[in-house]
Amino acid sequence: MPQCEMCGSDQASLKTVKVEGAELQLCDDCAQFGTEVRTESTSSASTKYSTSSSSGKASRSSGSSSSSSSKKRRRRDMFDDMDEIATDYDSRIRQARESRGMSQEELAKSLNEKASLIRKLERGDIMPPDSVRKKLERKLDISLVEGASDDDSEWSGGGSTKTTLGDVVKRKD
Repeated sequence: MPQCEMCGSDQASLKTVKVEGAELQLCDDCAQFGTEVRTESTSSASTKYSTSSSSGKASRSSGSSSSSSSKKRRRRDMFDDMDEIATDYDSRIRQARESRGMSQEELAKSLNEKASLIRKLERGDIMPPDSVRKKLERKLDISLVEGASDDDSEWSGGGSTKTTLGDVVKRKD
């Protein structure tokens, strides 16, 4: 029996719902937290809906092939363009600085930043803003971002794990 990816309950059927940019298979109770994603193969009602909307689009525009090809591709959102900061960014910065024999103050001065910012970054207290990240990468000749291919394979959805959002999230009741 399929399991809801948010609460973990076993359900006879699940809906595909987009919650904050992620498409999840959710039960009816959890589906209220997002927007239902309609696909052509889920039910006859959604097929009927998508056929009528695509015929409406075709009557308004001359190229109906572009509307049919856009259904197969995932819609881009703001998260596609963002770089993923490496989880060990703090140690990467510290090791690169120490290998060059620089103090935190010297590095900060060469970047035109405050030494307290470098200390906070090396402790992992704050994430580096994009402008500072780029300066650090150029000055220390390091990369503070992780490759997108690793993340895509981790979240492919084809895994056999049974971990749900309910296992990870702490609720404030």
